[in-house]
Amino acid sequence: MTPEEKIKFLKDNIEPLSDLIYGNGYRASAYLTDGTYIPCVRFRNPELKTKMAIKRFNEEKKGKSISKSNSGNGYYEIIELFVTGGNSLNEYDIDRIEISPFAFPKNILEQIQGETTMSWTGFCAKMKDGKIFGFGSKFLFDFFQMPYGYESTDIKEIINHSYISKTGELKEHKVPFFDWPTDYDEKAVYRERPFFDCYIKGL
Repeated sequence: MTPEEKIKFLKDNIEPLSDLIYGNGYRASAYLTDGTYIPCVRFRNPELKTKMAIKRFNEEKKGKSISKSNSGNGYYEIIELFVTGGNSLNEYDIDRIEISPFAFPKNILEQIQGETTMSWTGFCAKMKDGKIFGFGSKFLFDFFQMPYGYESTDIKEIINHSYISKTGELKEHKVPFFDWPTDYDEKAVYRERPFFDCYIKGL
């Protein structure tokens, strides 16, 4: 796929998640030119992040940092963050793009109602066949591991602030809770997946 074909595929097939800071994010899967399959890739236009980097660099130079560095070398650390932070792929290393089975549809993500407790959102997903599975994330919602044999498009509805107990029952979380329920089964929770970012001009 050419860069233009990649942009067209993303815009024609994937509903973006909007972000006021970084811009629209298109979640997909990709095959690299050597055949490697990358199941979770978020595609964005580089413009907003580039402008943010320039703004942050200028603030650091003028001593107007929004976060004080104990090392006294905030400017260096900000550049290091933008230059080396995060997982990324080059557009030209991607051969083709596909729909990701690990990206919840936007209308499903919109059903998830905030944190269950500090730094944790626990919920269950009811599938179209009626089966229910537990999910959870500390702060990332772009991609989730899925139960064997299911894709994200198989989700019918979200059951907020809930979990699957060690005996396989659907249970409600207290909101917020301070101690994990005694029957909480961490192994039954499908967690967020790591992903790569890829920036394409014109997206």
